[in-house]
Amino acid sequence: MKKITINDVAKHAGVSKKTISRVLNNEANVSPDTKLKVHSAFDSLGYRPNPQARALASNQSFLIGLVYSSPSNSFVSKIQSGALKRCKADGYNLIIYPEDHENDYLLANLERGLISANLDGIILTPPFSDMKPLLDFLSEKKIPFIRVGGDLSINASPSVYSNDAEASYEMCRYLVSLGHTKIAFIMGHPDHAASHQRLIGYKKALSEAGIEIRDTFIQQGYFTFESGEDCARRLLSQEDRPTAIFASNDYMAAGIIKVASQKNLFIPNDLTVTGFDNAPASRYIWPSLTTIKQPITDMAFEAARMLIRIVRNKPLENNIVTFKDELIVRESSAPAPKVS
Repeated sequence: MKKITINDVAKHAGVSKKTISRVLNNEANVSPDTKLKVHSAFDSLGYRPNPQARALASNQSFLIGLVYSSPSNSFVSKIQSGALKRCKADGYNLIIYPEDHENDYLLANLERGLISANLDGIILTPPFSDMKPLLDFLSEKKIPFIRVGGDLSINASPSVYSNDAEASYEMCRYLVSLGHTKIAFIMGHPDHAASHQRLIGYKKALSEAGIEIRDTFIQQGYFTFESGEDCARRLLSQEDRPTAIFASNDYMAAGIIKVASQKNLFIPNDLTVTGFDNAPASRYIWPSLTTIKQPITDMAFEAARMLIRIVRNKPLENNIVTFKDELIVRESSAPAPKVS
């Protein structure tokens, strides 16, 4: 059986080999009609591009790396989905690197793995997007990268992020509007910049409302269900307990709901519970969770788009792209209980 070549495709489509190459590389200077003709020729002839030959011809590997460390399956799924969708559209493959960010040999492992894979570029998610030694290493090796959700004050590299402080502020303003004055807050993992931004929003909202910020009402969580449980036990064991608890993610909020049930507290009449991220669990638990929806999939899609432009030596329209979070009100929040 004769092997189909790019020459065969060009002849069948009635275009030049250079046009075929442009279509394969998803370049912008090809008309929609020409793209359709070329892809129709691919299908008719059963042509499958040779990845190795394509890489040699363009001096690219067409491989994008995604580095993440997250206890949230929902976050990982959304970030992979967005990045993969964009990579596929542009003819790139996505290679995932799940890493433990607390591993003592993390940097050495990443350096070895990233260099040996010959990646065209890397998408960094929290907390990797804030690791200065890693950012310095990538810059030194001239490996293109995009940061998702990083602290903009740490590095001026291209980034996509949502304003966590503003979203947290909006959630707390909502709780204040319901009449709550005893609002507790469970922080996320301290290695994540978002955790500190969400605390800033919490404190700002309470200060503006003239509500005392109690140290005992701020607990350190780690974005896990178990840490949410632990923090909830401490908060709900206080003599003057909170009437509302805002957790930095939905998994910790689910832990609060479990502990409240064990203590025979009815949500939301006795206790309002809110979360962050709009994980699938936030809709399925009862009562369903009031939370903040982050456009994680869209952020990852945009991060991949920006990175591929950098790889192709094309200018970025904006170095920093900001996404808007959304407050989602469900059954777990209600007006503060009346003092008897």
